[in-house]
Amino acid sequence: MRRRTLLAAALTVGFLITGCTSTTDEATSPTPGTQEGFPVTVGDLTLEAQPTRIVSLSPTVTEMLFAIGAGEQVVAVDEQSNYPPEAPVTDLSGFNLNVDALVTYDPDLVVISSFAGDLVPQLETLDIPVYVAPDNPTSMDDVYAQITELGALTGRVEEAEALVAQMESELTALFDRAPKREEPLTYFIEIDESLWTYTADSLISVLFAEVGLENIVDEPGSISVQLSAEVLFEADPDIIFLIDTRYGVDAESVAARDGWDALQAVRNGQIIELDTDMASRWGPRLVDLMADVVDVVSQVA
Repeated sequence: MRRRTLLAAALTVGFLITGCTSTTDEATSPTPGTQEGFPVTVGDLTLEAQPTRIVSLSPTVTEMLFAIGAGEQVVAVDEQSNYPPEAPVTDLSGFNLNVDALVTYDPDLVVISSFAGDLVPQLETLDIPVYVAPDNPTSMDDVYAQITELGALTGRVEEAEALVAQMESELTALFDRAPKREEPLTYFIEIDESLWTYTADSLISVLFAEVGLENIVDEPGSISVQLSAEVLFEADPDIIFLIDTRYGVDAESVAARDGWDALQAVRNGQIIELDTDMASRWGPRLVDLMADVVDVVSQVA
């Protein structure tokens, strides 16, 4: 039970949002200010000065902040923010926020996911600026917009623009390197052992489609669903991707499941273990994830 609870918590702030649309649009585009970029406005949030005591309660945002060079401005991150290694991990939770513990860090900017958006009024009452990071991206444009917003809020505009350009360039190169096929390879991506999976509308599936992969689950309006074993066996995917590897699931244990030897992915040894964090967050390491995936599809006959 403890393992399953942790899995749900780790992935809820990832792609596990159903029936949502992107919350990043023109209304939340950064509005540059003066005096070295400040004051700056993103959506309804205005910062008068560059923040120097940031608390991040979103693992994805933590990765973005460090990637744009704002790590030195971060004084605390939540218990799930395990990357990069130098991130100042605390026992703060993005799910059950202890406001009393948070204020001890004297933050001048708190970043939370929209999953925890109901905490905003509590923080605003304490005059603590809050940026609610959209957590339901459905395209890389959503991801790039979030990085750009964080760059504006932290005074790292040029670094954010450079990161976006680098990600775009590296992903394009990876897409070009992937083998071209007349028919796409089909796949199932396992979030947990109860067969929760991402649909074709999820960001990870959008990226996979760029390298010749087709999700067996097409549920418009949903990013994740729980699949039945019958549907999985009927679809009989070419590849099975595992993103629950952090919790002890591996190719060997999946192949040993009762009846799973009937699946061609199992028979052909195409059970692929992916890094749980990279596959459930939408930060800069999506490039690393896709590099691993391209290596895999390049080896499939």
